[in-house]
Amino acid sequence: MRVIIMGCGRVGASLATAMSSRGHQVVIIDRDHSAFERLGDGFTGRTVRGIGFDRDVLVEAGIADAEAFAAVSSGDNSNIIAARVARETFAVKNVVARIYDAKRAAVYERLGIPTVATVPWTTERFITALGETPQAPLWTDPSGSLVIARVALHEDWYGISCSKFQELTGARVAFLHRLGAPMLPEPRSVLQAGDDVCIATLTEHLDATRAAAALPPAEGLLE
Repeated sequence: MRVIIMGCGRVGASLATAMSSRGHQVVIIDRDHSAFERLGDGFTGRTVRGIGFDRDVLVEAGIADAEAFAAVSSGDNSNIIAARVARETFAVKNVVARIYDAKRAAVYERLGIPTVATVPWTTERFITALGETPQAPLWTDPSGSLVIARVALHEDWYGISCSKFQELTGARVAFLHRLGAPMLPEPRSVLQAGDDVCIATLTEHLDATRAAAALPPAEGLLE
């Protein structure tokens, strides 16, 4: 895959190195030539000096043939402009932007530009590491109408099948983490103590699903 990355800070350099090591053709853009020193000797891609949302710079980077574009500079505005140019002008299929402002991130998600909201994402990772269930969805579709999120189960759900969980809550068990490993459950798969449960549901039903999962099954029945 041909990948263009805008921004050669710590995140951009790490992403470029990781994608390059996986065999992808990587081009990374930064206005500061010294930033490319972060790439190290293992980087096999190409560097382009310039402003990442400038069309001439993007053309030089090979945007016309790119299959993916990541805007990960330190500026929200620059990242969004670059992501929109890549998506709307050059029709790049896979585009993502790093955004510090969570409210902006939500807006651009609804416009069809996937974003990584840095502060909320980091916060949720810490919450998970501390043994709590994150409240923010793991994934939201571009329209904002569907989410994948973790739920905390009441112990009375243990021993109940995933199909029964869906029947009682209206949400589908998308995947589980069990004994430290991911698992794609079948309808007859049974929920167990210690499961990290991730469900797919309509956004408007997420709060009700979490409330239902936190109660014993009979009490958690949704109308």
